[in-house]
Amino acid sequence: MNTIDLQTLRRIALSKQGLGAKQPFGKGLAGTLGAIRHLGYVQIDTISVVVRAHNHVLFSRVPNFTPTNIDQLLKQRRIFEYRFPVAAFRPIEDYRFTLLHAAKFRDQPVMSDRAMMRRVMARITEQGALRSRDFGQAKKKSEGWWDWKPAKLALEQLYFQGDLMISGREGFEKSYDLTQRILPPGIDSNIPTLDDFVVFLVDSTLLAHGCATYATFAAGARHIAIGRLLKLELQRRVDEGTLRQCTIRENGVQLWVEPSTLEATQPLRRKALQILSPFDNLTIQRERLRDVFHFEYVIECYVPASKRQFGYYCLPLVFEDQFIGRMDCKSHRKDGRFEMKAIFLEPRFTTKSKIDEFASSLALAAKEFAQFDGCHEVFVTQTQPSHLKRILQNALVHSR
Repeated sequence: MNTIDLQTLRRIALSKQGLGAKQPFGKGLAGTLGAIRHLGYVQIDTISVVVRAHNHVLFSRVPNFTPTNIDQLLKQRRIFEYRFPVAAFRPIEDYRFTLLHAAKFRDQPVMSDRAMMRRVMARITEQGALRSRDFGQAKKKSEGWWDWKPAKLALEQLYFQGDLMISGREGFEKSYDLTQRILPPGIDSNIPTLDDFVVFLVDSTLLAHGCATYATFAAGARHIAIGRLLKLELQRRVDEGTLRQCTIRENGVQLWVEPSTLEATQPLRRKALQILSPFDNLTIQRERLRDVFHFEYVIECYVPASKRQFGYYCLPLVFEDQFIGRMDCKSHRKDGRFEMKAIFLEPRFTTKSKIDEFASSLALAAKEFAQFDGCHEVFVTQTQPSHLKRILQNALVHSR
């Protein structure tokens, strides 16, 4: 079995994720579509203490990205939204691979009021796209009386099982319409076989990550039994020479990588610091983050305040090809101020010489991130180690 070192793996991971070059997918609207197609999905999250996760992921990779790019692509039917396996925007070409998940929801419904589902479908069929609040108390008795909670459950059930799709959003308020009115002509809507689904998982994972463990390949198959078929597909590719099975030299973790990826020169953004979302495609698989980058990360917004070690919503910090720490922060948008509430560096990056290497890059990245979130001023409240605060404050003053 081949061995591979961590430095090589890290460069592969960053490059394949679109974080190794300045504009790997292009700019603006075209770059946004290119990024979503390459990454396979961009996770949606409602937390707004700073830039929302889906906007943050695309801001990290696409110059001139704006949140309206997502709205445009939804209206153009070039991307769609589905929980597969998390709530995410996906390229419309991948629609059919959600259908195995939809079948699971149809077989094991979370909503059992079939009469309500029929009424919801009838109204949308007749009236077009509707929101959950459109199913409030009716004005006329002939239309019946609506309890928005059962109607909302019916909308979600119909959405999960594939009868409805999200036609658009106003903030986080979704509009639902019939699937046949959303899907563009020519989009394959045939349910894939499990073999087809496994091939899709392997191909899309390699495209987005370059190298992957078994767990990473299987991540998109939540609640779908593919274990035996996935192992067979990986072995088939190893046998034909299109995939190599390797172990990480430093820790013995087993993974698979394409020979062409190993042979390619992976770009690295020298002296570049990147502020990533907790839901970034690079960071969301915590086990992979630990194995490849030696970075232990937990998002603590779901942890009781008394048990938090770092803060409510810490953003991972990457300098060149290493995770150097995390930053708990908050955008005070009303005042136009971005607060770096607390920065925690990994132990090996706390010396002054190490900090001097990335301080100016961190200051510049923080200013750009703050500006994207509507803030014109950046200030630091606390750092660990404490001497980082003065160095960073000085860097903020002199950065452009």
